[in-house]
Amino acid sequence: MPVAAIWGVHRRGPGDPTYRRSGSLHLRGLRTPEGTATLAVEERGDGVVARAWGAGADWALDRLPRMLGADDDPSGFVGHHPFVTAALRRHPHWRIGASDSVLESLVPAIIEQKVTGQEAFAGFRNLVRRFGERAPGPVAAAHDLWVQPAPGTIRRVPSWEWLRLPVDPARSRTVLQACRVADAVERTLTVPADLADSRLRSIPGIGVWTSAETRFRAHGHSDALSVGDYHVAANLGWALTGRPWTDEEMVAELEVYRPHRYRVQRLVELEGAHRPRRGPRMAPRRHLPGRTRP
Repeated sequence: MPVAAIWGVHRRGPGDPTYRRSGSLHLRGLRTPEGTATLAVEERGDGVVARAWGAGADWALDRLPRMLGADDDPSGFVGHHPFVTAALRRHPHWRIGASDSVLESLVPAIIEQKVTGQEAFAGFRNLVRRFGERAPGPVAAAHDLWVQPAPGTIRRVPSWEWLRLPVDPARSRTVLQACRVADAVERTLTVPADLADSRLRSIPGIGVWTSAETRFRAHGHSDALSVGDYHVAANLGWALTGRPWTDEEMVAELEVYRPHRYRVQRLVELEGAHRPRRGPRMAPRRHLPGRTRP
């Protein structure tokens, strides 16, 4: 069971306090409808061994098969392109998991809007450590595992604390908007993909990219293509045609794969295919209060 490939999308940078990995052991700190939980999953051959602690332990274990892609249906998916066909052969057991926790995916996706990965991961990590809580159980304590703050806690974070994370006002306002309608956000799990998309995008500050980044993680939507991402279109174009694509070209070229466009995106990511980098990486912004100049 390729847990790392399936769950890798939930890890928000190497320092994510809500996700720890030690060899074949994967630990996640979760906030469930029943309370917080620590979910420990160890890869064993073709299967896994799982344990959980906390008030939400039963909820987490009940949904583990779905989290690992048991409800994903790749039928009808055709490679169409030699690169995609070869990736399918190399990842035959990979599936799209569904966490069934929308806000858990939505909050970090909002924090990742229009900033460098370094800045996004730092903002989320600081939010969890300052306002979240430690995950339950002895394994969590041993690995310093944390759980994201509850919506009510996030709503009480003052504006100056957001700046110290650092998360700028545009993104913090969007996070607060989402947390104010947290129950409605979670109800998007019960509706078809297009309706879930439109309901998420009805929240001010949430667009196509943020909705897609949330839905392929929380809902397991196989067509949630990350339009508007700084890297995705260019990397897909490079992998499939040898040149970077624009978003418009990506949407047009991947139409043949609908309703599996995200499946193509993730397979390319799993293959590690990306356009050659020329020049320095984008530098994180230095003007927010939480930043210090070198």
